[in-house]
Amino acid sequence: MMGPDDTSEGVDLDDNMLPCSAAATADPESKVLDDDNLLIEIIVRLGFPTSLVHAALVCKRWYSLASDPAVLRRFRKLHPPRLLGFYVNTATGEHLYSSRFLPILPRPPELDSVFRHASFSLDAYENGWTYVADCWKNNVLIYLKRHNGGARGPDRVVRNPLFPDRVMAVVPTPPRHQLSEGNDMAVAHLLIEGADSLSFFYVFIEPTDGPTESTVYVYMFKDGVWCMISSATTELHCQQLKLKPLLVNSKIYMLASHCGMLVFDSRTLGFSTVQLPQGVVCGQHFFTIKPLGLKCGGRTRLLRADDGSGVYLIHVNELQLVIWLHEGGNWLLVATICLLEMCADLRISDCRLENGNEGFVEITMVGPNAEFVLLETPLCTFHWDIKCRTLRKVHEITRNDTCLRRIHPFMMIWPPTFPALKDDPSSGGK
Repeated sequence: MMGPDDTSEGVDLDDNMLPCSAAATADPESKVLDDDNLLIEIIVRLGFPTSLVHAALVCKRWYSLASDPAVLRRFRKLHPPRLLGFYVNTATGEHLYSSRFLPILPRPPELDSVFRHASFSLDAYENGWTYVADCWKNNVLIYLKRHNGGARGPDRVVRNPLFPDRVMAVVPTPPRHQLSEGNDMAVAHLLIEGADSLSFFYVFIEPTDGPTESTVYVYMFKDGVWCMISSATTELHCQQLKLKPLLVNSKIYMLASHCGMLVFDSRTLGFSTVQLPQGVVCGQHFFTIKPLGLKCGGRTRLLRADDGSGVYLIHVNELQLVIWLHEGGNWLLVATICLLEMCADLRISDCRLENGNEGFVEITMVGPNAEFVLLETPLCTFHWDIKCRTLRKVHEITRNDTCLRRIHPFMMIWPPTFPALKDDPSSGGK
């Protein structure tokens, strides 16, 4: 079952209790279920991680097959992680924000157990405003600001809605970095990595010599304090400063220049530079799709692969959305999507796109492993399924909101959490 912490207690599976045992009668169903190869073909087609965990609870043999890494890789290839919903940030007034969770609809019944045990609500922070800053590996980074007279508390917390009984992690207050005199263009980014055990990094970037050179300072939180672990002066164009770095497997990736990516390895404390794919030029892109009368925009941005094996580069090139994967030192072209096709579908939807700013469409996010795209207009947000080429509206601004600030997709946990077997130390907590 997905949702509660299944690793807290072991389960006792009896090999003789179900038809998968050697004592089963020799009927046609047993002939199939007793064949490991056929059973694996059934398991990888179950469709939902919840069903995968349920299958693992049948007996020890099924458990062994369902939790086998090779089977999980096949399952993942056939069934991308499910989208459970979105955390939506809207502005409700000057300097006031509201964050809420919107479940994906229609909801498959296989996910009922997830929603039954999870807690996506942010009502516990009703004494102030909340702002969901990021979602990763089922963790949600929440910025908190209390109203005047409200109780004091942490400014940033990390919680896992799928395991609501777990204690929230308090994010340490970022360090103070002394700015050079007269420098008002420096930017800072807080980066967090990990699922149960979190790692905190802080990147401070300050222009040092004109618009094309900056110094990057990297801090790491360890032993209860922030420590500056490295710094380097490098080519980092001022237009790239606000593009948030990406933290993957203790490496920090930054789009440093129009055609290069800066990589910092926290294990070696060294910096390196990676050339971007040929033809990719970083920056903000705005253009008009004349046949539709729509203005389109979207930054070049980085995205982590959900298995931590590489980094995706999302790039708008004229009327195409191009997705690259950097893995093993090489760039691999993953997908090329026609923006004209996407925006044509957007045009015939029920979103109001008559004229002026209401005709602006921005590509704000690409989902894990480049499986979907989020398109935002001033009035609503759309979800474009890259594989199925389908578009659906997931959020629309109401009269209580002044504007949409940001939307964060929340994915089902992967790989699934299997309960530990009793009296089986080799399970390793699975």
